[in-house]
Amino acid sequence: MRRLFLGLALLAAITNIGAQSVQRPKLVVGIVVDQMRWDYLYRYYNRYSGDGGFKRFLNEGFTCENTFIPYTPTITACGHTCIYTGSVPAFHGITGNTWWDNQQKRQVYCAEDTTVKSVGSNDDAGRMSPKNMLTNTVCDELKLATNFRSKVVGIAIKDRGGILPAGHSADAAYWYNSKTGDWISSTYYMNDLPKWVKDINSQKQPDKYFEKGWNTLYPIESYTQSTEDENKYENKPLGKNSFPYDLKQAIGKNYGILPLLPYGNTFTADMAKAVIINEGMGKDSVTDFLTVSFSTPDYIGHNFGPNSIEQEDDFLRLDKDLGDFFKFLDKEVGAGQYTVFLSADHGAAHVPAFVKTHKMPGGNLNDDELVEKMNKALNDKFGKDGLIEAAYNYQIFLNHDLINSSKKINLQDVQQTVVDMLVTQPGIARAFILDKVSEQTLPQRLKDMVSNGYFPRRSGDIQVIFEPQWIESFLAGGTTHGLWNPYDSHIPLLWYGWGIKQGKSNREMYMTDIAPTISALLHIQMPNGNIGKVIEEVMK
Repeated sequence: MRRLFLGLALLAAITNIGAQSVQRPKLVVGIVVDQMRWDYLYRYYNRYSGDGGFKRFLNEGFTCENTFIPYTPTITACGHTCIYTGSVPAFHGITGNTWWDNQQKRQVYCAEDTTVKSVGSNDDAGRMSPKNMLTNTVCDELKLATNFRSKVVGIAIKDRGGILPAGHSADAAYWYNSKTGDWISSTYYMNDLPKWVKDINSQKQPDKYFEKGWNTLYPIESYTQSTEDENKYENKPLGKNSFPYDLKQAIGKNYGILPLLPYGNTFTADMAKAVIINEGMGKDSVTDFLTVSFSTPDYIGHNFGPNSIEQEDDFLRLDKDLGDFFKFLDKEVGAGQYTVFLSADHGAAHVPAFVKTHKMPGGNLNDDELVEKMNKALNDKFGKDGLIEAAYNYQIFLNHDLINSSKKINLQDVQQTVVDMLVTQPGIARAFILDKVSEQTLPQRLKDMVSNGYFPRRSGDIQVIFEPQWIESFLAGGTTHGLWNPYDSHIPLLWYGWGIKQGKSNREMYMTDIAPTISALLHIQMPNGNIGKVIEEVMK
């Protein structure tokens, strides 16, 4: 009898163990806003609507107020990759949107893949994959943890924004073809677009946006957080730089302007909803992961700048899109059944002409002209033309083949000559040989950021550090990003939903902490190149 009771007790214990399961949300949604300065959260706070979008994150979720990018260059492809890998370019290898590959001796685009074909288009816009990313992502780790039963999809107007976050094992990634106005993919993921994607494309939604035109969401005189509408600080990508914008001439023709309109965010949010519905994401006991990147703020920011009415209107509309998306998730997945985080891949500098108007330092450096000037000076000194191979990501790449073929030229002499020329240029604070960064008299934080961005096969010989508020190019107007300064590297980090506490922290955190925090929340292994740490404060 005693043996029977012991056997029954053991069976009950085994049954109880089998009944227990790891607790996870039904769906994780990772949102990256391309080119979102941290201060936009509060610059426009009083203008955000109700408690639906950014305010739901800030008032009901958790905000990490002091989150930074721990590397340079602070550029789109690097940022998206780092958020989802918990790693830095020194390990994952994505050193820019484009770089000069020192082994292949050519320019390489971050997501290019000549071994695949476009799906949904007849051009090369779909010949993309994550193969240049050398580590995996938290999405890949979720796949491994669930024996590939989890569904993972990435979407963005920019191909790199859809592809890199979703990882190597994603079920699908979709991005925008600016020539046709369609969502497309590549044979890396599929051989044909699903019927529901074809149906979306057949609606030609961009044409409907163009028919509406773009005017401000609210009376233009209420945009007191921005500078005057028409000014010298902005480019004219839509033919002019003031509201309203009549876009009817683009119907059926110029689909390339959609990313320059707030409608690009709405278009992306609607695609996110369609993915969740048609792929049945968040509908069973296995956690799914959707990565969404809103690319439009980057296009608007580059062309009009952070202080433009165009960018303010863009974020006010994005706030509404986020509010609608939250309501959709509440209904479709279930309130309290999903986890969402929002961050940015980088910020942006103020337009130099704008800050100079207000008696603050800043300026533009004509990098093409500078490289031409330096190549001429090097030719005069060493008797060889073209010693500078390329300039990417605030780095100078030297022509090593040309240098090595000459017995009279020493690499270190060429490097030092370039450094000596660079430091005499207006707007350049430092220039140094990149693999000797540890020897530089610089704050340790900056040394670490440069080292974290250095991957020898894809990085240059010389690192350039600009003075604050100096940018490369954009001579006619607009702005850019890419350096260590807070306006480029201080980013929002917001959490909401399943497993997330309500609150905030001003402790210094990093972009690389996002992936290990999601990993901890899901009880899965962190990505294989991770260097970040879990943000314990955000979790219940």
